Amino acid sequence: MASMTRAYLSKDLHQTRRAAACALRLWFAAFAGVAEADEGGVSFWLPGQYGSFAASPLEPGWSFETTYYHASAAATAGASFERSGVTLQAGITSPSDLIMLTPTYAFATPLLGAQAALGMTIITGRNATSAAATLTGPGGASISGMRSDEVIGFADLSPSASLTWTRDVHNFMVYATSGIPTGAYDTTRLSNLGIGHWAIDSGGGYTYLNEKAGFEWSAVLGFTYNFINPYTQYQNGIDAHLDWAVSPYLTDKMHIGAVGYFYNQLSGDSGSGARLGAFESRVAGIGPQIGFFFPLAGQQGYLNFRGYYEFDAKNRLDGWTGWITLFIEPPEKKSAHSAGNR
Repeated sequence: MASMTRAYLSKDLHQTRRAAACALRLWFAAFAGVAEADEGGVSFWLPGQYGSFAASPLEPGWSFETTYYHASAAATAGASFERSGVTLQAGITSPSDLIMLTPTYAFATPLLGAQAALGMTIITGRNATSAAATLTGPGGASISGMRSDEVIGFADLSPSASLTWTRDVHNFMVYATSGIPTGAYDTTRLSNLGIGHWAIDSGGGYTYLNEKAGFEWSAVLGFTYNFINPYTQYQNGIDAHLDWAVSPYLTDKMHIGAVGYFYNQLSGDSGSGARLGAFESRVAGIGPQIGFFFPLAGQQGYLNFRGYYEFDAKNRLDGWTGWITLFIEPPEKKSAHSAGNR
């Protein structure tokens, strides 16, 4: 009888461990697609895209912007979730390194009294994700697991259009951009560069540029509508974002200042794939910046360094982000430059 009891207990323990291992696999699969608000904790809009001179006009003709972007995104290790007497502790890291190339053409002929511009952003880079989890049952028994993944390739294409009006030191801009799901994306992976669905983003901005006083500040407010992901039947909610920058001039060729952003999801996620509920995410960031103007092979160059420390994150990975932007446009006819535009 004792041997039979031990056999039953051993079988029960084996089944419990198999169930726990299965639960861990399901959690890793959930994180790959629907673990956080803005599916997988990733949104179409990268907060901080707009910086100083965001709404100032371009020089007519072709301009080229190259940006290196790094994000040290992570979720706090040991974050706990509990349901039906089962506790899950998780830790996630997902750093990204991206190169963004944006050619833009600014028209010399006004449209509705504004300068019109069209651009296209091409993104390539790397994303590496590691996720660890420990599942603890009601009796105190636990099982742990870890999974890592990495992808190198292209992200989604992003065409854009803008109209800019200038009135003395006041500059006003409206823009529209979209995400075309052409990037590296796989629902079975932890790491992705594409988001797997279409998105449309539009908004407006303002730049105060007083060259005599040597002072500039900019702010851009936008909203993102996300279409449903056909692979997962998951639809992100509507996102709102505000990018801002303040920069006094030290000389006519250099400025310093501060940058920041606020990102907030206005409506919850939905769709049959949103099995974890209608999450809503948010995050804020703030940091320093410095910029330099200089001639470059008969063109006008601008180099900008800016970084953001993220805080007040909810249902979203956070950490710090860094941007290095080189912007080249035709020889200047004025001192207004554009930096941080995508």
